[in-house]
Amino acid sequence: MAGAVTYYAGRAPERGLAVYTQKVGMWVFLASEVMFFTSLIGSYIILRFGASETWPLPGEVLNIPITAINTFILICSSVTMVKAFAAAEVGDKRGTRLFTLATALIGSTFLGVQILEYRELLHEGFGPSSGLYGSTFYTMTGFHGFHVFSGVCCLFWASWKAFRGGYDNRAYKGLEVLGLYWHFVDLVWIILFTVVYLI
Repeated sequence: MAGAVTYYAGRAPERGLAVYTQKVGMWVFLASEVMFFTSLIGSYIILRFGASETWPLPGEVLNIPITAINTFILICSSVTMVKAFAAAEVGDKRGTRLFTLATALIGSTFLGVQILEYRELLHEGFGPSSGLYGSTFYTMTGFHGFHVFSGVCCLFWASWKAFRGGYDNRAYKGLEVLGLYWHFVDLVWIILFTVVYLI
C-alpha cells in the first residue's frame, strides 16, 4: 500500500475532459431536447403515413419559397453566432458585440416571418384545429418557435452584456454555451423544414 502511495505521489494527476460544468449542463439539456423533438417528429411521420384521412401535399397549404428563405436566414444566424464566439475567444470586443447583436436580430427576423406565416395560414382557414395536419404542424413549429424566442431573449441579454464588456478572451463560457443551444435550434429547424415542408 505504501508503495502505491509513493508511486502515485510521483505522478501528476491526469486531466479529465477539461469541460466546464455549464457546458456539460447544456449537453445534458440538449440531450433531453433531442428526445423531445424526436418524439414530435416521429409522431408526425407515423400520423401522416398512417392517417386514414387524406393528407394534403405541403405545397398545397404552406408557402414553401418564403419558408425556404426564412430557413436560410436562420442558417445565417448560426454563422454570426460562430463569429461572435470566435471574436470573444481572441478578445475582439467590437466583433463580439457586433456578431452577438446580429445573431439576435436575425433570430428575431426569423420569428417575425414565422408569425406572418401563421397569420396568413389562419386567415386562409388552416389552424391548429384543421385535422391532424394542422395540429401536428402548429405543435412542431410552435414548440420550435418558442425555443427560438427563448434563444433570442438570451441573445439580446448576451448582446447587452457584450456592450458592457462582459466577454473577452478570458471570459467567454456563457457565449459558448449559448452558441451550443442556438446551433441546436438551427439544426432542429432544418430537420423540421425538410420533414414538414419538403416531404
